[in-house]
Amino acid sequence: QVQLVESGGGLVQTGGSLRLSCVASGDIYSLNAIGWYRQSPGKEREMVAMFISEDTANYADSVKGRFTISRGSAENAFYLQMNSLKPEDTAVYYCHADGETWPMLSPFDSWGQGTQVTVSS
Repeated sequence: QVQLVESGGGLVQTGGSLRLSCVASGDIYSLNAIGWYRQSPGKEREMVAMFISEDTANYADSVKGRFTISRGSAENAFYLQMNSLKPEDTAVYYCHADGETWPMLSPFDSWGQGTQVTVSS
């Protein structure tokens, strides 16, 4: 079983910054499709950022140039740096990852519990 635990959410004013962290634990052989999603009340969950490689990531159009996804070099952790935050960024943010676990290289697909980000105007 692989668990993802997020941290770093909170209340911030418009134009402020927050850094979300997600740490994966368990018998992890590989982490593959790691990313951040968000969901606002009454809306469907949407992809915010997807880590492809150290030099490549996909972002929702609404966050391009403001958010950056990165991966820790020595741990099963990844991050979302959010700058120039806007009230419309208010949502519960979830990290997601899939990959394989030891010893059978069994596939997993896990979500974090979510962390609230609130941007005040």
